[in-house]
Amino acid sequence: MGFIREQDIDDAVGAIRKTTSLEPKIGMILGSGLGPLAEAIEGAEHIEVNAIPGWPVSTVEGHSGKLVFGHLEGVPVLVLQGRAHYYEGHSIERIGLPVRVMQKLGANILIVTNAAGAVHPEFSPGELMLISDHINLIGMAGQSPLRGPNLDAYGPRFPDMSQAYDPELKSIARAVAEKGDIPLQEGVYVCLAGPSFETPADLRFLRGIGVDAVGMSTVPEVIIARHGGMRVLGVSGISNKANLDGSTVTTHEEVLAAGDVIVPRLTALVSGVLKEL
Repeated sequence: MGFIREQDIDDAVGAIRKTTSLEPKIGMILGSGLGPLAEAIEGAEHIEVNAIPGWPVSTVEGHSGKLVFGHLEGVPVLVLQGRAHYYEGHSIERIGLPVRVMQKLGANILIVTNAAGAVHPEFSPGELMLISDHINLIGMAGQSPLRGPNLDAYGPRFPDMSQAYDPELKSIARAVAEKGDIPLQEGVYVCLAGPSFETPADLRFLRGIGVDAVGMSTVPEVIIARHGGMRVLGVSGISNKANLDGSTVTTHEEVLAAGDVIVPRLTALVSGVLKEL
């Protein structure tokens, strides 16, 4: 399936409304190995995403494929416990459906997380990185989630991306991390198509253009969110050390294992931000 139609969004919302009437204020997307953050949600209602028409279903380990509705720090939230990726065969436009549904359900803030490989040589596995900006290499090559007819009810044909990650939300996250003694790096994230991990030459190229962490998600979702007027906070969990010289081997198992360290820190950071909001 390709372009998203308003009917696709309405059909998905209709299926969700058969299970819950909660109106979320904040939508959250959890990356590889980060799904356990959803366990902190109170009064949780779960929906299997394969029961939602048109929903892009993940086939990757570490992405359970559930929507979780409930409250976190007293705030009504909708959490996507695992996401679909472009490399799984979904169209880049279809990947944006969950964010459109969040918008339709009433969420005006998106907190998006991912597991990312370090490109900055001083970043270490287990650390969090506040996303200050991104480089949209997939989009530059023509694969934009906004390709096709514009959904005028959601946003303009040519949305601005000069502040893709909300300055106020970033400021709150920095303050929460400092107060809670949560290790927090900050940098630029790049989205590649995957699913192969990067060569050392790839990583040296990315470092040369100002990249600090690399992954295979997030950017399409952020573009959709900003098109629809959502404020965005992005956080990467650093899952592996930069391999600029080819001396180490990167595996998905390593990425998932890093989640054991990342999840408690991410939960503390997100909970702190929600308290401030």
